[in-house]
Amino acid sequence: MAIVTVSEENHLEEVNLPKSYRVAILGATGAVGTELLQLLDQRQFPLADLKLLASARSAGQTLEFQGSRLTIEEVSEKSFDGVDLVLASAGGSTSKQWLPKVVAAGAVAIDNSSAFRMDPQVPLVVPEVNPEAAATHQGIIANPNCTTILMAVAVWPLHQVQPVQRLVAATYQSASGAGARAMEEMKAQARAILQGETPKTEIFPYPLAFNLFPHNTPINEQGYCEEEMKMVKETRKIFGAPDLRITATCVRVPVLRAHSEAINLEFSEVFSPSRAREILSQAPGVRLVEDWQANYFPMPLEASGLDEVLVGRIRQDISHPCALELWLCGDQIRKGAALNAVQIAELLVAKDLIKPAAALVAS
Repeated sequence: MAIVTVSEENHLEEVNLPKSYRVAILGATGAVGTELLQLLDQRQFPLADLKLLASARSAGQTLEFQGSRLTIEEVSEKSFDGVDLVLASAGGSTSKQWLPKVVAAGAVAIDNSSAFRMDPQVPLVVPEVNPEAAATHQGIIANPNCTTILMAVAVWPLHQVQPVQRLVAATYQSASGAGARAMEEMKAQARAILQGETPKTEIFPYPLAFNLFPHNTPINEQGYCEEEMKMVKETRKIFGAPDLRITATCVRVPVLRAHSEAINLEFSEVFSPSRAREILSQAPGVRLVEDWQANYFPMPLEASGLDEVLVGRIRQDISHPCALELWLCGDQIRKGAALNAVQIAELLVAKDLIKPAAALVAS
């Protein structure tokens, strides 16, 4: 980045300094928002400035970042002035309200809600799968649904070698998918049940502690809930395969923050488990976890806090000669949301697809 400086002789000179970016987190107080804050620090994202935005209810609170306390501001019409990049994780209605204003202000938005995912003008990106799609953005890039991201990272390397003909998924989804308050609700329910009390429900329609139930999103006329259809439609868009046959059953389970998925993949020809292991052991964003003698495979407890999607229990489907079974676990808050968004931002930086902050520096 060429920055104009003033030399001791009062001449203008150009000095090449690393590019840095003015970033805002919209929805900074939520589970994903706070994870975004940690990741920007841990991954040393090139920041010129960082702004934390949330609703009026959270304005004035502070969050720690790199040894300092940053004050949360109420999002407003002026919030995006002078901002280069917005990481949004405040829900679909909030994104629909504010992201057009982000674009109008000249910034790029990476949105973690479902608001723009299926918009044909908005790229839906998993960096390990379709990084090239990010270059087509018109100001907004959509972050896929958490279950879709985790599945795509594991399935795409196999699909590249031999295209998947049909995909059947069953998900076991943690409380974190419904936010920080849902995680606290499940903890409170567990305490209540262990003390012989009736658990209270506010976020979920039913108690989640010591229980499970089909995903609590609206059900369509075909009997599929919204979460299941997200997996179907989003995977087709990310893979560039509009006719890919996919079906899913999504279930809420009493786990805090990592999702698990049982995946069945049907191919046109035999795909050996050993070949699949070889491919996945070298795939970006994947960690192969298998100890058949110990019956040890990916677990949500061990996936929590990790960047990688843990994949294992890869085996031949005994009901179909050209099908494979696999099991995966991944941190819903991290790779399923915040990490994928930051990786998209890093991709934009690497490809020089964000206009960086400019400054005059006097020497």
